[in-house]
Amino acid sequence: MNGTIIIVDDEPLTRVDLRDMLELANYHVVGEAADGFEAIEMCKKHRPDLVIMDVQMPLLDGLNAGKKIMSEKLAKSILMLTAYSDEVNRKKAMEFGAVGYLVKPLDEKSFIPMVEMSIAKGIEVSKLERDVDSLAEKLENRKLIEKAKGILMSTHAINEETAYQQIRKLSMDKRCPMIDVAEMIVIANG
Repeated sequence: MNGTIIIVDDEPLTRVDLRDMLELANYHVVGEAADGFEAIEMCKKHRPDLVIMDVQMPLLDGLNAGKKIMSEKLAKSILMLTAYSDEVNRKKAMEFGAVGYLVKPLDEKSFIPMVEMSIAKGIEVSKLERDVDSLAEKLENRKLIEKAKGILMSTHAINEETAYQQIRKLSMDKRCPMIDVAEMIVIANG
């Protein structure tokens, strides 16, 4: 399988056509929805690689549903579909991070490559977001360890290397990460 997909369109015939094209291209359609509310619930359940979503739908339109799906990271990417190619909706889709915007009726020759590229872009962005989160966490941990070292240096009149070695030794003795030791030092001296 090339990726997991949710199809969102209020027209059942459109959903059937999209599913047929996608399954012929070896994509796994994990769900279908008729409005934005259903789309959000499906995304919470399946966390798809791609949501292919109509712009104009009853209850909750595709733009507002897409914005929520992307802000909560419920899917890796969204490809918008519409019968109307207007600049306002395209800009709104770009603002929340849609990876593409296709006008119906769809041509299978351009649709499947767009799906492939949308999934690849979503996976790439998702990996970059995880990398950024990991780096941010490492930076915060580093700041906390530096703060703990500073506390040890001032309270025990020792140099930076000795303070670091004390934190490291406690970490090994207690069999816990250095960040946990640093956090306890900061809390105890807060």
